[in-house]
Amino acid sequence: MTDECATSPGADLHLDLAPGDEGGLRAGLMEALREAVRTGRLARGARLPSSRSLATDLGIARNTVVDAYSELVAEGWLTAHQGSGTRVANWTAPQPAAPPARPRPNVPPPVHDLQPGRPDVSSFPRTQWSRSARRALMNAPDEALGYADPRGRIELRTSLAGYLARARGVRADPDRIVVCSGAIHGLMLLGAVLRARGWRAVAVESYGLGLHRNLFVEAGLRTPAIGLDEGGARVEELADVGAVLLTPAHQFPTGVALHPRRRAAVLSWARSTGGFVIEDDYDGEFRYDRQPVGALQGMDPERVVYLGTTSKTLAPGLRLGWMVLPEELRPEVERAKGEFELMCGFLDQLTLADLIDRGAYDQHIRTMRLAYRRRRDQLVEALAARADVRVTGLAAGLHAILRLPEGGERAALHAAAWRRLELVGLDSFRHPDAARLADGLVVGYATPSRSAWSGALQALRDVLP
Repeated sequence: MTDECATSPGADLHLDLAPGDEGGLRAGLMEALREAVRTGRLARGARLPSSRSLATDLGIARNTVVDAYSELVAEGWLTAHQGSGTRVANWTAPQPAAPPARPRPNVPPPVHDLQPGRPDVSSFPRTQWSRSARRALMNAPDEALGYADPRGRIELRTSLAGYLARARGVRADPDRIVVCSGAIHGLMLLGAVLRARGWRAVAVESYGLGLHRNLFVEAGLRTPAIGLDEGGARVEELADVGAVLLTPAHQFPTGVALHPRRRAAVLSWARSTGGFVIEDDYDGEFRYDRQPVGALQGMDPERVVYLGTTSKTLAPGLRLGWMVLPEELRPEVERAKGEFELMCGFLDQLTLADLIDRGAYDQHIRTMRLAYRRRRDQLVEALAARADVRVTGLAAGLHAILRLPEGGERAALHAAAWRRLELVGLDSFRHPDAARLADGLVVGYATPSRSAWSGALQALRDVLP
């Protein structure tokens, strides 16, 4: 039997109607017919009983059936033509929804976390922050509650100018500082500006964060890789790019500092080509066995964009960062950011300014520097007996590189997954076009809370090949 098989005018058609007045019966009849079509009980093209027959079968007035048929024709559920009666419209009724797929069993969260690039957020200075936030709110001018300067609050920019000059050797003027929502936001703005200038490529280090590379790619820029060695990025490889993204104070993830000759060479390249160096100073405050390496920006503020954040010093959840810009780029970045400050709330900006001005920011950094140094030393001590594991990148920062024999990276990551230890391999930071350096792990010893550190360290020892 095909779906063109008609229901004869006298054939039975079972419909459940709720009792009520004529208007209620008409609505009930219409919904019953719709449901019969939706479920396939009335197939496409099927002929319905005549209005007289259906009214008799249901014990209702014929006009009720006539009105219901007419409305369903208008809605497209039925068709009516002279000589062929009333039929189901020739359309495909939606099939009943398939049962939802059985959810996969939940993957248990990691027990231990040694991912790099994260501070111990359990040590966030809540008391000092809340005091500064209260002062900031009570003292904030009314205009701070309105649409603000796209560069950020002048109070924070002034505080940052003094702090960066003192702590990182940055030559900063408040008018050249643009507050942003972290390094990612800053790189997005820079990518848009460089692309608008007509540049087609931004060079990056052969090992680094893929997320940063992708931001430039999404802006329409290529990201050619320059190599790395014990002296940092091989800047002599720069060619045909508008800018280069570097981590000169503490290369991420290898941990080396850019050699002084290369610092001079990359600035010479920028001056001669009109290019820019984007300096990501992501953890420059944390150094242990060496003198602090000042910001590259201090050597040439007109060719270097300095990028910093609170993501390592305080917490990434604050989403507070800043750029110190060459005068040439400042207006363009401001335009790219927009007419008003829409990304960074005024209260967090004023709170950070108060924290800096009262010395609490410096105090917190000194406290955490000592805590992270102790963890670093404990990591080295725990692995001292392993002749096949060499720990590097220890002089500064929040992570270390564990150099492993060939095949050791994959084995360690496999064992870590079984132990529910969050661990990252060195190869995961490699540029797709770059040569592989060696097997290794990038261990973020700052990440665990104080109470979780000893367990994470033991888990690391257990998974090493």
